[in-house]
Amino acid sequence: MSQVPHRILLVDDEPSIVKALFRSLRQGTAEGLWPALQVETFTDPEAALARSCEQHFDLVISDYRMPGMSGARLLAQLRELQPHCRRVILSGYTDSEGLLAAINEAQITRFFTKPWNERELLYGVRALLQEQKSARETEILAEQQRLAQGDISPQEAERRRLERLEPGITKVQWSDDGAYVLDPMGQDSVWP
Repeated sequence: MSQVPHRILLVDDEPSIVKALFRSLRQGTAEGLWPALQVETFTDPEAALARSCEQHFDLVISDYRMPGMSGARLLAQLRELQPHCRRVILSGYTDSEGLLAAINEAQITRFFTKPWNERELLYGVRALLQEQKSARETEILAEQQRLAQGDISPQEAERRRLERLEPGITKVQWSDDGAYVLDPMGQDSVWP
């Protein structure tokens, strides 16, 4: 079974916090707490949400209070897009109403305070990544069982495998005339 790197999304309106989180995750990799990660960082929650429409993430760590969109709202919307993604709130405030909203709406899996305890953050992230890996392995075993029983075709099993490796790769957009669209952003382009 090939090892697919975990993809992590970091969102905080303060660039210094995003950089510090990134350094913490790099430290966890250096300590061998997990294999290499693919980490994307954003200071704009709207841009992070747009990116999550294009890319699957295993874990998202978001600030709670950000201008324009709260972390709870971001993670709630992300939950709709990627229900299996682990969601974490990071906050310097002990706003119990906001925390309840994050728990109830976004169904966060963890809460860390700012400033965070480095060891607590690293071991918390490690536990979440291990949960994600176990869920992925269980999904693969269930697919293999469905394939063996004839509940899914070999083509469907391969499509799912490819989708796990490169999320979105098997999604095709079709035009009205039955052709597939290579560049959805360029649909309105005029070809010579």
